Amino acid sequence: MTAARAARSRKRSRTVLVVACATALGAIGTVATARGGEAPPSVPSAPPPVTAADAAPLAGADLPFVTQEAEDAEHDGTLIGPDYTQGTVASEASGRQAVELSAGQRVEFTLTEPANALTAVYSIPDGSSGTLSVYVNGEKTPEPLDVTSEFAYFDAPWIAGSKTHHFFNHGRLLLGQDLAAGDTVALQADSGDTAGPYVIDSADFEQVAAPAEPPSGALDVTELGADPTGAADSTRAFTEAVAQGRGGTVWIPPGDYQVNQPLYVENVTIQGAGHWYSTVHSSRFINQGESPGNVHISDFAVIGSVAERVDSNPDNFVNGSLGPDSSVSGMWLQRLKVGLWMTGTNDNLVVEDNRIVDMAADGLNVNGNANNITVRNNYLRNTGDDSLAMWSLPSINRNATFDSNTVIQPNLANGIAIYGGEDISVTNNLVQDTNALGSGIAISNQAFMQPFFPLSGTTTVDGNTLVRAGAMNPNWNHPMSALRVDPYNHPIEADVRITDTTILDSPWSAIQFVSGSGQGLAADHVTVEGATIEDVGTVVVQAETPGDVTFTNVTARGVGVAGVYNCPFPADRPSLTIQDGGGNSGWDTEWSDCTTWPEPGGTP
Repeated sequence: MTAARAARSRKRSRTVLVVACATALGAIGTVATARGGEAPPSVPSAPPPVTAADAAPLAGADLPFVTQEAEDAEHDGTLIGPDYTQGTVASEASGRQAVELSAGQRVEFTLTEPANALTAVYSIPDGSSGTLSVYVNGEKTPEPLDVTSEFAYFDAPWIAGSKTHHFFNHGRLLLGQDLAAGDTVALQADSGDTAGPYVIDSADFEQVAAPAEPPSGALDVTELGADPTGAADSTRAFTEAVAQGRGGTVWIPPGDYQVNQPLYVENVTIQGAGHWYSTVHSSRFINQGESPGNVHISDFAVIGSVAERVDSNPDNFVNGSLGPDSSVSGMWLQRLKVGLWMTGTNDNLVVEDNRIVDMAADGLNVNGNANNITVRNNYLRNTGDDSLAMWSLPSINRNATFDSNTVIQPNLANGIAIYGGEDISVTNNLVQDTNALGSGIAISNQAFMQPFFPLSGTTTVDGNTLVRAGAMNPNWNHPMSALRVDPYNHPIEADVRITDTTILDSPWSAIQFVSGSGQGLAADHVTVEGATIEDVGTVVVQAETPGDVTFTNVTARGVGVAGVYNCPFPADRPSLTIQDGGGNSGWDTEWSDCTTWPEPGGTP
């Protein structure tokens, strides 16, 4: 953690939602584009406005690149969005806006920091592949940006309420020269670029270091026959290397390698020259039920070819267990079903400084038997399910932490989801632009299967920032909030402490208490302290289940409709008891009609 971060009976009907995270995930729907009106400037003790631009220094990963949004750059294309409607391209863009380029059009970025590499987030029509030209200071680069839709446009009909989704992809290019602040990089649809129209969401600019040198004594996979051109299958060489290299380091030099069968690993370090240089093409890199552990994987890319989500297939970078005392760091993971689907024993696992993008389902999901794990300083974008999740089944997760991660645009489900577990922490994360089927952060007792271990001990949710998070759920026919506490199958009996939260531009509501199974189970022992909420479409607190929650120093501005919606379901259940701990402001009104749902910016 950086020093800066350390410093800082009603008429409505309800369908029970069965959520499935990489095996059985629920669904959600259209989000209105209307925004709430500003709160009167005379609101006492209200904080100064907080903008999304302020969010990055407060929470999230420390990233080695600068992101520029296409809509903020110079362009002669067509601006699309803002749009919160599930199933549209703009709704899956960061900021819910992007720029569409037709033939001859361009978007030009002016660098703010030195860079020699570009990562573009783009969408092209289904069935298209090709190139997009790149210009540096007006000069066309020898290599274009390769683009494809092969790994986009996913359907998941078994997920109730889902629509075609996953429209964007990431394309990377080393520019072959060092650029300075003030230099320009343009993406242009030239006459030879025929895959368009091209929708450009954003561009990341990065100063990539030279390839790393191998550690002394490392076993080079090419010495065992691995093909760095990618023409031949290198599975046998990699298999021999990780067996012979136990107790030491296996080295993956710069190159492209095919590994078409999964590996078994134990007591070994697998290291590359950097994820811009060492690339393994594999949709199933590691698949093993258990391992003695001490596995350390770092500094290369694993790029899959998953063009369809099939939940019964182990199409993951890691499927199963790395064993205790293992780590994954400095990786680029792309076009897989799941980045890390962790089962078995993974005590003391550390996952840090990785980029996990374009997943068909989860970015990372820890399924029980994970004690003292730490997932920190990772960047996740364009996942097709929960970006980061913990499931306490078939055994319990204990003392596990998601800290200082940046999550952008999970297409379905939540940014970060905790399903049960003891003494779990979610701290200093930035979650932005959740699209469908979930919240920015979900703290839940949803039991996907048995045995399940509900939340226990202390659940800490501290220092997180949620931007444009939350969405409409068509199965419920009402919204899911930016932050959700859900006694789905079990009452909340853990001590849930939600502190120092920033919620910006939520299209619907900010904080929700709901029993997603429709049982009306209680959310007790919850405290919300020190929250700043700016521009929420409907209400600050959306309470739909009994319980007892204390709010202290929660301030809101720009509330669209009312401060509180407090209408339990089923209707014969008690309403939520809201305890005023003092210091609250800007949300003291209440929605009075429990037969209807407030619309963003409507009348209380």
